[in-house]
Amino acid sequence: MQKLQVIDYVVFFIYFIIVAGYGYWIYQRKKTQETSSTDFFLAEGSLTWWAIGASLIASNISAEQFIGASGDGFAMGLAIATYEWMAAATLIVVAVFFMPIYLKNRIFTMPQFLTQRYNNTVAMIMAIFWLFLYVLVNLTSILFLGALAVSTISGLNFTLCMIGLAVFAVIITLGGMKVIGYTDVIQVFFLILGGLATTYLAINLVSAENGTDGILNGFNQMLTQSEDHFHMIFPKGHPHYASLPGLTVLIGGMWIVNLNYWGCNQYITQRALGADLKTAREGILFAAFLKLLMPIIVVLPGIAAYTLYQNGLFQQEMLDASGEVNKDHAYPVLLNLLPAGLKGLSFAALTAAVVASLAGKANSISTIFTLDIFKKYISPTASEQKLVRVGRVTIWVSMLMAILISPFMGIDKKGGFQFIQEMTGLVSPGVFAAFIMGFFWKKTNSSGALFAIVGGFLLSLFFKYVLPDLVNLEFLAPAGFAVKSAEGVYTIPFLDTMGFVFLICVAVMIILGLQKPSTKGLAIDASMFKTSSGFAFGAIVVVAVITFLYAYFW
Repeated sequence: MQKLQVIDYVVFFIYFIIVAGYGYWIYQRKKTQETSSTDFFLAEGSLTWWAIGASLIASNISAEQFIGASGDGFAMGLAIATYEWMAAATLIVVAVFFMPIYLKNRIFTMPQFLTQRYNNTVAMIMAIFWLFLYVLVNLTSILFLGALAVSTISGLNFTLCMIGLAVFAVIITLGGMKVIGYTDVIQVFFLILGGLATTYLAINLVSAENGTDGILNGFNQMLTQSEDHFHMIFPKGHPHYASLPGLTVLIGGMWIVNLNYWGCNQYITQRALGADLKTAREGILFAAFLKLLMPIIVVLPGIAAYTLYQNGLFQQEMLDASGEVNKDHAYPVLLNLLPAGLKGLSFAALTAAVVASLAGKANSISTIFTLDIFKKYISPTASEQKLVRVGRVTIWVSMLMAILISPFMGIDKKGGFQFIQEMTGLVSPGVFAAFIMGFFWKKTNSSGALFAIVGGFLLSLFFKYVLPDLVNLEFLAPAGFAVKSAEGVYTIPFLDTMGFVFLICVAVMIILGLQKPSTKGLAIDASMFKTSSGFAFGAIVVVAVITFLYAYFW
């Protein structure tokens, strides 16, 4: 791997000074002001729609997208973009149906919603679940993969990269959600600019290898030479059908995971919870448009790398230590082909993605611990200033835990994206069932929610470790249940394990709700879900673009 040049370090240093300097300036300014807990954790009323949208994307895109999605683009092609484009559709649903409920009920954290809708027991259990998941899975994997990517590209020591990323993220996070929100705009700028530069040069390289020039010629060459990499829906028998099983990506478990992630996740919804409904919806719509753009940045480079590999380029660079082709080498290899200066810009984009995700996750960990555990159970009379101090200490502690734990998690052995999805998939069905039933069925009671959260998790563990031959808990498995007959094995279409566990949780919640109806149903009326004409037009455009993309690349 060629190392970064002086100009690359200059570009990266400019990025670092802009982001860290702004974060530190806001932090110092707030030290001399009265900072409330809602301002620190939510930036209440101070984030604009574009800051909310940019922050959502900056928190979502990290090393596993740049490295993992490009690697999957190399291996299976454009179909992996379904994660981005289906997320854009999901964001529209969240903006229309979820945000009005949260904002009308003044919900600041997800456990707070569970307290108001169910009881303290359900909320406390879920808060602990989320803290374990955020610290032991998300924060550790983002930090580990980010340090691995930065170390690979720059040649710097892995441990030094890990500590540097953690400290950089903490500098931003200590200023609270307002600092995170507005520095994320800078992060997204570098992320998109650097990502587009990598894509542009990768496609240009395809063009040059075929004796032409220009990205249009390069893209046409990719369509011709890698035609098998431009299909969104895999038929049965396709080598990658098990990973993206046909129409399941449109109808099955993808919706459960996306709605749980974008609509019931403190890490994500926190960006919009401090705004009014109009601003929150506009911010989420902006994020949906950015999601449509993401495959250009994180998937197309992988397909370009595949096309170049087929033409005989960097055959050795794509091999791992065992001599096998490693798809996750695709993005780092492309970065090392960039000219000096632009390589520094792309390096800054990758770092921006990692740091923004770390900052957002650390802030959510701090919010849940401070407001839902410390304030409720440890120090109910704590002042606003003390809550903010506890929040800042929690940020340092969680990041230190991530540094110490991540090397022992085995993240690199199965791939970071798969690791995160597998662990998150254990809790997603039950949590989503508790939220969606709590939203829209007044009779849902706390016993049903408790079963969904705890029972759903235990069912997922049972199917994964006790009955692995009966059901398959791999993310978006082609079928969650196999029924044997004289003709062979029949698989239930569109039903993966997450969908199966979700349906069990919903059924139990309905039974328990009918036996003892809850009296804590939320006040919901149709007027809550009305949107402005501008939002409606934007949402129609997003859905139309997604429909066209799936139809064209079917």
